[in-house]
Amino acid sequence: MSMKRGEGTDSGRLAWALAITAGYFVAEVLGGIMTNSLALLSDAGHMFSDIAALALTMCAFQIARRPATSKRTYGYLRLEILVALINGLILWLVVGVILTEAYRRLMDPPEVRSLGMLAIAAGGLVVNIVAGRILYACDRHNLNIRGALLHVAGDALGSIGAMMAALIMLFTGWYFADAVISVAIGVLILYTSWELVRESVDILMQSVPRGIDAAEVQLAMEQVAGVIKVHDLHVWSVTSGVFTLTAHAVVHPNGSAQGILDEIEAQLKSRFAIEHTTIQLETESREEKEFPDF
Repeated sequence: MSMKRGEGTDSGRLAWALAITAGYFVAEVLGGIMTNSLALLSDAGHMFSDIAALALTMCAFQIARRPATSKRTYGYLRLEILVALINGLILWLVVGVILTEAYRRLMDPPEVRSLGMLAIAAGGLVVNIVAGRILYACDRHNLNIRGALLHVAGDALGSIGAMMAALIMLFTGWYFADAVISVAIGVLILYTSWELVRESVDILMQSVPRGIDAAEVQLAMEQVAGVIKVHDLHVWSVTSGVFTLTAHAVVHPNGSAQGILDEIEAQLKSRFAIEHTTIQLETESREEKEFPDF
């Protein structure tokens, strides 16, 4: 399985997004310390997770290009899914840190330098918008890209939240806003990352891909002329957008085996985008011999 179209270009875009994000990370950490803002420090922590996620995604793209070997017959494509899962779990870890510190500050809210916080948060938002536009041009069907986009989108939400908290504190002096908005941002990040983790686990567990109904696949195969029935059907994803199928098809003994096989493969490719198939053809007489009625 060769490298999927566009991955070289996507790697270049990831590199740009990584450089932009890393460039602003140090400024946001220093700004969070100077202004004593949890919302800014939380956003900086999330930005650090962005840097890790983008770096992991770039590494995964590079390694996934390696050809298949006698020991890894599917190559390294599934590494992309492992990295997507790691990205989701990193997001959850960041949320845990944010919620823990927010709870402490809710008990005793410290004074925050709101004006400086507002300026730094606004700069962070600009950086995230630029990085997001770069990543949006990538292949968003790829779980790795989606994970990176979720990181950047969550970081943008963090910047918006920090700006809102700064404005509230600037005009009202209500310093609880810093912690309250940090909690809201954390919960929102947790919600948006859940789908990434769930889909990554589904692929690693070799579940039927989303958007594909195994019963419909079986029916489509059984509707091919010469096919009597299909059994032992399995459909799963090797990585994002790469679907694999194995099945046994019972066919009429006087039918054209190659013609039936070609038609099955054509149906699977056109209707379900399943291109990697292993189909064992069996005659009706063989099935009766192997599975006699009792």
